[in-house]
Amino acid sequence: MGIDPGLTRCGLGVVDGVPGRPPTLVAVGVARTPPDLDTARRLVRLEAEIEIWISTHRPDAVAVERVFAQHNVQTVMGTAQAAGVAMLVAARHGYPVALHTPSEVKAAITGSGRAGKDQVGSMVTRILRLDAPPKPADAADALALAICHVWRGGAQNRLQDAIDRQRQVDRTTQGVRAR
Repeated sequence: MGIDPGLTRCGLGVVDGVPGRPPTLVAVGVARTPPDLDTARRLVRLEAEIEIWISTHRPDAVAVERVFAQHNVQTVMGTAQAAGVAMLVAARHGYPVALHTPSEVKAAITGSGRAGKDQVGSMVTRILRLDAPPKPADAADALALAICHVWRGGAQNRLQDAIDRQRQVDRTTQGVRAR
């Protein structure tokens, strides 16, 4: 599951896939909150919507866009708060959470870390074999995060699993030698 955090629009996308094969679309949408609500109530609404998506789709992992510094502090704060809510809901359910930078996602999807929103939407459409790009761009970005994680996160997860298994073997071997 990919989550493109935002206080006004939070993109949500779920794909099914494994590295080396084209993923398929499961669901895509956007959680919206009215700008006239205070921030706390907006975050509660986002939490409820993300909770529904995670409970409904039960993903293997949740990929959230890593918040990066912008000149508009107000926008960064809302985005960071929305990202925190997404991570909290995923962690509450016991799902691993991965953070991917916008340039990492763009590079995974388009081959260029500097790709524009139109390029990302176009490639998401092509990769998932859709008739049209998901709208708004936040929805396409959420799917791009999910695809990026399937393609890149899977390898990172396998590497970490291998390291963990080796540590367990090492501990067992040390325990045998100590006896």
